[in-house]
Amino acid sequence: MQDHTSKPQAKAVILLSGGLDSMVAAGIARASGYSLYALTIDYNQRHRREIASASAIAVSLNAAKHTILPLDLRQFGGSALTDEIAVPKQGVGTDIPVTYVPARNLVFLSLTLAWAEALGARDIFIGVNALDYSGYPDCRPEFIAAFADIAKLATKVGAEGGGVRIHAPLQYMSKAGIAREAARLGLDPGLSWSCYDPQPDGLACGGCDSCRLRLAGFAEAGLVDPLGYATTG
Repeated sequence: MQDHTSKPQAKAVILLSGGLDSMVAAGIARASGYSLYALTIDYNQRHRREIASASAIAVSLNAAKHTILPLDLRQFGGSALTDEIAVPKQGVGTDIPVTYVPARNLVFLSLTLAWAEALGARDIFIGVNALDYSGYPDCRPEFIAAFADIAKLATKVGAEGGGVRIHAPLQYMSKAGIAREAARLGLDPGLSWSCYDPQPDGLACGGCDSCRLRLAGFAEAGLVDPLGYATTG
């Protein structure tokens, strides 16, 4: 008699901000056959609009669970996203911009790792990118590699000889490549939100680093970005 019992899907925890990059990273995880467990951190950020986007993306990808974890980083401040500091609109420069949130990915990945271990998941996906990005130090390949080493030392599963793999599938992908990957995976970029400075009318500002990088990526890819912008100049 043929055994029709299906093997359970491996679990992966996705750090899902609601932005284009995290959506594509989650889409890659789904296409790789993982059961998705999405973690969104509500850190009282200026662009909290992305939390609603994360929820819509999680539903669209049939996530097994979507957890929105509150963590009020406005208690610390130190960033245009968590303090009363203007979001810069002069274009992407060479210095680390004031939109950098101190140690954000280190904090967020630590929380993601904790949930992964609790779930028995052995895979974490994060949508960091080291090509078309604002120069944040916690997006660099060296950071991801170092965190993977820390994960082995900091966890019970690591101490027992196992481990958790950190996947950063967009690490060396251009923003145009990410836009094309969204199209290849059949994802709807209109569900995602990238803008750091949402406008009162609900449109993306079009002038912050994140908007500029996203718009340039779609233009280079020859694709239409369905998100609404106050300006695209």
